[in-house]
Amino acid sequence: MSEQINQPDKSLSPNDTTPKVTGIGGIFFLSEDPDKIKEWYSKNLGLEVNQWGSSFEFRNAHRPDEINYLQWSPCKQGSEYFKPSQKEFMVNYRVQNLEGLVQKLKENGVTIVDNIETYEYGKFVHIMDSEGNKLELWEPIDSVFTEMGGKTTK
Repeated sequence: MSEQINQPDKSLSPNDTTPKVTGIGGIFFLSEDPDKIKEWYSKNLGLEVNQWGSSFEFRNAHRPDEINYLQWSPCKQGSEYFKPSQKEFMVNYRVQNLEGLVQKLKENGVTIVDNIETYEYGKFVHIMDSEGNKLELWEPIDSVFTEMGGKTTK
């Protein structure tokens, strides 16, 4: 076991392109009144809120000069965004090499809900886990959020 601990972790290399999850990118949940719950979290817990919820800023441990983001978002009860899942939440995972990961997931028989969509702040796709939870995979371009500025929860 000690030999494994002392082995260099190749996944920490800035050139690593292994298709995998690298962290949490967001937490989405259903709410009867998203504006009211955002106000509650702002007033009571100090979240900086915007129209989507709150963006949390953090530093990448392997590239400390890089600012990364996590999105917390209440969504209106009845939203179709979580479909086909029956759950009241959805986790967004930060990933690297989204195309490679989707290929691996297809090979493993994982249900891919939609096609990869590309936006200025990254690429997204939705999948279903083995218990019917819809997951959002995001290959982020964090620098876009940094350039936009705006208040974040730190």
